Amino acid sequence: MSAPVRQPKVTEREARQVAEAARERDWHRPSFAKELFLGRFRLDLVHPHPLPAAEDVRRGEAFLAVLRDFCETRIDGARIEREARIPDETITGLKEIGALGMKIDPKYGGLGLTQLYYNRALALVGSASPAVGALLSAHQSIGVPQPLKLFGTREQKDAFLPRLARTDLSAFLLTEPDVGSDPARLATTAVPDGDEYVLDGVKLWTTNGVVADLLVVMARVPASEGHPGGITAFVVEADAPGITVEHRNAFMGLRGLENGVTRFHGVRVPAGNRIGPEGAGLKIALTTLNTGRLSLPAACAGAAKWCLKIAREWSGEREQWGRPIGRHEAVSAKISFIAATAFALEAVVDLASQMADEDRNDIRIEAALAKLYGSEKAWLIADELVQIRGGRGYETADSLAARGERAVPAEQLLRDLRINRIFEGSTEIMHLLIAREAVDAHLSVAGDLIDPDKSLADKARAGARAGGFYARWLPGLVTGAGQLPGSYGEFGALAGHLRYVERTSRKLARSTFYAMSRWQGRMELKQAFLGRIVDIGAELFAMSAACVRAELLRTTTDHGREAYQLADAFCRQARLRTEELFTRLWSNTDDLDRRIVDAVLGGAYTWLEEGVVDPSGSGPWIADASPGPSRKENVHRRLP
Repeated sequence: MSAPVRQPKVTEREARQVAEAARERDWHRPSFAKELFLGRFRLDLVHPHPLPAAEDVRRGEAFLAVLRDFCETRIDGARIEREARIPDETITGLKEIGALGMKIDPKYGGLGLTQLYYNRALALVGSASPAVGALLSAHQSIGVPQPLKLFGTREQKDAFLPRLARTDLSAFLLTEPDVGSDPARLATTAVPDGDEYVLDGVKLWTTNGVVADLLVVMARVPASEGHPGGITAFVVEADAPGITVEHRNAFMGLRGLENGVTRFHGVRVPAGNRIGPEGAGLKIALTTLNTGRLSLPAACAGAAKWCLKIAREWSGEREQWGRPIGRHEAVSAKISFIAATAFALEAVVDLASQMADEDRNDIRIEAALAKLYGSEKAWLIADELVQIRGGRGYETADSLAARGERAVPAEQLLRDLRINRIFEGSTEIMHLLIAREAVDAHLSVAGDLIDPDKSLADKARAGARAGGFYARWLPGLVTGAGQLPGSYGEFGALAGHLRYVERTSRKLARSTFYAMSRWQGRMELKQAFLGRIVDIGAELFAMSAACVRAELLRTTTDHGREAYQLADAFCRQARLRTEELFTRLWSNTDDLDRRIVDAVLGGAYTWLEEGVVDPSGSGPWIADASPGPSRKENVHRRLP
């Protein structure tokens, strides 16, 4: 047997440098969320709420009508859950209605939907089956179409996009058995050989990879003469010689997910299939995710809306102690949270989506906040629904149906939603990613001051830049429109919440500045603190989106009064969470937690683990991913 594959040896500093080099550094357009973290409440960037063009609405609504009929008549979510597979005829039907090409330009055979309507479509289909929603999202949000749209050549678009719009499924392959959010250790290689590259390596958790026709693969090109090298993106035919899908993974939820382990051994890929230059792979992946991440919160918003429907119907039907359970305060508080938060999640997704469509704002932070906030809050909503349903919430839909009750898949939704806190950047990684962007302005002017590798001359120049920046910036954090009683008066009863957002954004910026002054270079180690900073910003962004959406509905629909009620309830709940987070910035157990962890990892508490048995056995924590030919059956299956 071959020796286990050796990952590239990477220091902590080198790993950070790779990640930093991949991120988009410049801010060419304004960002509402970036300004929010800097203590500047730029309401003008999101209000009046941006609206889609009439033709985009016509095209989008027409497809949603077709998709709704398809979801109601041709998607059997219960069957997908039972069989742990999306039926071939369902995928064939999705191809027939053009669902594979929702975001692809009509000139390539796609539907050309906007981000707004694409996300509404994902919310709709995800309510019928989260597995089908995941299949479509993996194909279009992060699969081959999106990086080609952003970075592909005309020849690549002409060759691949027509296939991807109607017939071919795609998958995105970055993660490896021992590489997650630290791509500096990527082990899959792409060695140049004439007009081709030769791929070797193993990819893990390849959503759609079991049935995909085309793959976008991230691999490391070694530097050589004429080749700068680095992590590079390639379009790869899934049935190319040397590719083996070695395993179809099974999960606690999303049982219909076609997710696997894919091995590359001597796979030849034409140089013309390389996306962008060598070394641009991570930048391409991160840029793709800027809008691609919006698909997850769209699914989360759809799930929240379904939870509200079930909670309303069940809580009015089920009686305890002489009245419906929804009338008991212990349950009504949960229903209020579900309703208010469902309203806010949809507001966040629609606002961020429309901002992406307008392309006049930089939405990298907004999209990341939407993913973070949506995945966390949807999980809590589903958990509350299970609690409201009681024993029936824990019982499977099949079991409920077998004994004559409505087949409500509440426990399934809880399992299905759990992955969203991990998919496309875990909550912990999202905290760090957003925190890095939130403090970018500070690092741009003062970063050299805390960089140990910089010379005294560099530090002196950085000090001068920082002095000028903070002389202008800090005075603006003292007072603002949030302290004026009449500010934002056009929002009526919601004006007070917007004044709160304005005041609190300045407080958030002051807290960040104080922390940087206090910890300087150690700031990046204060991940718990940074997580709370980001969570405060997420609450403020959601409050802003909820208020702006309520005002839009007041002026354009008959639901203005109800929308204001929901926005008011959400903002009041969010303000309580925000104040708790501010308290925990400085009053917490972070230092004690670190000492406890040192003791745990040092084995000081192994006595506490006595008295149990471990059913997991003694296998390796991480499977061997040494390069070489596959010794397993290829479980890749071609769809009709």
